[in-house]
Amino acid sequence: MTIPHSTLRLQFHKGFTFDDAAAQVDYFAALGISHVYASPVTTATSGSTHGYDTVDYTCVNAELGGEDALRRLVDRLRAHGMGLIVDLVPNHMGVGGSENEWWMDILEWGRDAAHAGFFDVDWHSPDPVLCGKVLAPFLGAGYGEELEGGKIKLAYRPDEGRFVVKYYAHAFPVCPVDYPSILRETPWLTDGFVGLSTRPDDQRRAAEARAVLVIRAGSEGGRARIEAALAAHSAGSQDGLERLHRLLERQHFRLAWWRTAADEVNWRRFFDVSTLGGVRVERPEVFEASHALIFRLFTEGLIDGVRIDHVDGLAEPREYCRRLRSRLEGLRKGRPSALRHSSGGTYFVVEKILARGEPLRGDWQVDGTTGYDFMNDVGALLHDAQGAEPLARAWGALSGRSATFAEEALIARRKILSENLTAEHDRVARKLHCIARDALATRDFTFSAVRRVVGELVVQFPVYRMYPVDSVRSAEDERYFSQALAGARAALSPADHFVLDQVAQWLGGSPDAAERSHRPTARRQALAQAQACFSQLTSPVAAKAVEDTACYRYGRLLSRNEVGADPGEFSLSIDEFHRANIERAKSFPNAMLATATHDHKRGEDVRARLAALSEIPDEWADALNDWSALNSALRRQGDNGEWAPGPGPEAMLYQILVGCWPPGLSPDDEAGVKELAERVAQWQLKALRESKLRTSWFAPDENYEKACQDFLFDIISPLRHRGFLRKLHAFVKRIVAAGAINSFQQTVLRLTSPGVPDLYQGTELWDFSLVDPDNRLPVDFDLRRTWLSSVEAKGPPSVQLSNWHDGKVKLAVIRRALALRRQVAPLFAEGEYMPLTVEGENAERVIAFARRLGGTCAVTIATRLALPLLSRDSDTPLVNAARWGNTSVILPAALGPLTFSDWLSESAVKAEGLRLVVGDVLRTMPVALLLAEKESSP
Repeated sequence: MTIPHSTLRLQFHKGFTFDDAAAQVDYFAALGISHVYASPVTTATSGSTHGYDTVDYTCVNAELGGEDALRRLVDRLRAHGMGLIVDLVPNHMGVGGSENEWWMDILEWGRDAAHAGFFDVDWHSPDPVLCGKVLAPFLGAGYGEELEGGKIKLAYRPDEGRFVVKYYAHAFPVCPVDYPSILRETPWLTDGFVGLSTRPDDQRRAAEARAVLVIRAGSEGGRARIEAALAAHSAGSQDGLERLHRLLERQHFRLAWWRTAADEVNWRRFFDVSTLGGVRVERPEVFEASHALIFRLFTEGLIDGVRIDHVDGLAEPREYCRRLRSRLEGLRKGRPSALRHSSGGTYFVVEKILARGEPLRGDWQVDGTTGYDFMNDVGALLHDAQGAEPLARAWGALSGRSATFAEEALIARRKILSENLTAEHDRVARKLHCIARDALATRDFTFSAVRRVVGELVVQFPVYRMYPVDSVRSAEDERYFSQALAGARAALSPADHFVLDQVAQWLGGSPDAAERSHRPTARRQALAQAQACFSQLTSPVAAKAVEDTACYRYGRLLSRNEVGADPGEFSLSIDEFHRANIERAKSFPNAMLATATHDHKRGEDVRARLAALSEIPDEWADALNDWSALNSALRRQGDNGEWAPGPGPEAMLYQILVGCWPPGLSPDDEAGVKELAERVAQWQLKALRESKLRTSWFAPDENYEKACQDFLFDIISPLRHRGFLRKLHAFVKRIVAAGAINSFQQTVLRLTSPGVPDLYQGTELWDFSLVDPDNRLPVDFDLRRTWLSSVEAKGPPSVQLSNWHDGKVKLAVIRRALALRRQVAPLFAEGEYMPLTVEGENAERVIAFARRLGGTCAVTIATRLALPLLSRDSDTPLVNAARWGNTSVILPAALGPLTFSDWLSESAVKAEGLRLVVGDVLRTMPVALLLAEKESSP
């Protein structure tokens, strides 16, 4: 089987290898998973905890066990009838150390390197110091300071016959052209290097000369000459320092302080991360080289599908996806016969952030996204729309910041563009300025004017990017570009409007823009490059500004500040949720459905609990004001008159404590509270730096950060048991049951909605994790295995509800729902999605839908917005049956008379005509998963 029934995401690293996963395959199978969904398996930077910093696409990561261990894992999976999906990172590679041979090649040989075209380098920088060079912004301080301090050193590798410039763990290769100047007056060591150029033939000569150098330099005299040469290039003397500096100036790289990257980097990065270099996978030779291993593993039957990371970073996502689909489908013929004829095509999904109403393009030929859009839908569904305005007012009053997320996001976009991605902004402007200079009508456009209008279009762009075809924006692109254009026109001076309109045409607005040139072919290429460059700027600006800045500044309700979500969109109605499911079933029925990922900022159950605050906005506002006054004496006063942590960060801190307080944790448990505080402190540091207000990764204010941490530990110290801690714990108890009901709701909706449910490692129990690294901690699979056996033996999930704090009931729900998906697989893969009407006094507090295929029908019913129906003195996540009153789910007449068995409880439910009474259906569990059978004729 190629198309999964369900997936389990695993994060591999040297502490959790393929063999470790293989030992758990029987547990994954027992849980009901059809495919393991692996983080990248290609070789990453040594010690990588995530695998997204690939340094070698050609071999399986040895730290994960290498290819042999991967084969053992696949053998175990196949023995249980399971498959493997792998994550692939085509957009960027790790370039921060010296492990990436492709990157080392271009540092050594420059634009003539065999791999010069593999990376997105601007070899024609307007800065003469960088022209023909690669900026290497890896120094911890200024170049002069590090050089004079002796931290930059010339070194020789005797086993390679190679000179390198060492800087701590970094090693930058010296071009062999310069070996004779290093080994002056030693022709017997350098005769093979004399007269070399950087041409390919000379690069081969250099390799031969190195082999000779290894032998000759290994002699006693050779070693002495090497040592003398190194000493002559040592910063220990003024002559040595100047000699080393001159040598560095002749190299194809320019060593620089890491802070220069934002303004001067001349190669595309992943977002603003200067240790990740953009790969030109749009070039056929790069595509083949970077995918060769994946293609071989697929052909040999070791993998069954791919997940593409950050597809929006690519120059041409549509063309890339279509090419990859074609290659994989073509390779299916070479797979083992047992896998060759599996159902459906090769499974292929992309990581894509979609705005509300933005469709995944149908012509990409993918199976869908990795599920951020579903996570956004189901997350918004948990929120009460009536809480939006009062919570926004409370946040604005308490924090002193804007109550509107869009305003916060626009400020953040400007900041990211002007401070973090200046070099990338300049690069787009230069490409468009060159186009302007190429035509008489626009030759007087200045670089500054072009840069201004490009910047305004970028900050106003409402989605990640556009996807022109043949250099022309589609109707869907135009929908979003026009919004950016209108916003830019309003923000810019009228003097810039003519330039703005022309730039808009160059960015895909006119199909004949190239034909009006005297060099149409060159013009078309220039336009396509400018459009790709523009799109490769709007996407990182959106990601860094919204997800990594504004989401840490805006705190109306942190449950909506999530990857793939718009915090300005507070809630989603039941009808809107149904429409999204219907559209997914129609267009991408095999898309992933996620509620937790390796990138989430708050665990799925943290978000579910915080969503309950939307039902009691006034109570929450009162609690915030009360706690703020109670803890005011513990604030730290700064020299500038500002106090730490500040009103906004303090209010966010209270949300986090409420959201991630573990079920069952007592405020008297000093060890448990301390452990919680240490986890929250990690989140707090990251949140403060990501917000970029009073501290940042770029310029950390350690005094402020320490004051914030001290405040955190003070407010939840044992001395506060009768003060803040008691009030915090009491408030958590107020919403904990509603939060658990929300968790059940999003779990069962994920497991039964159209698509492929994805389970993130460990989240089959309660997931009160925070942002990484907290959400990537080791998972106790042995505990889960033991508990799975226990819950299976004790019957349906309803049996576990009374002890819900331990998480076994969530595990049981997942196990039972996945078992049903396997039992009636065609129903969930192909079945019609039918929204069900709910009537009665609490109709708005129930969501229900059916999946139907032929004579088989499953009905999902879930409690929502439950807080007003719950007793204040009970923390059991279940609405008393009597509180439902006459609330009923109405079945369509087409279903006929049905008898239902509930897979989540022991009850059998019979419809009263075409009516399911909610009080009966949800008597023992807050959610129900009913399998229906047609009643036989008497």
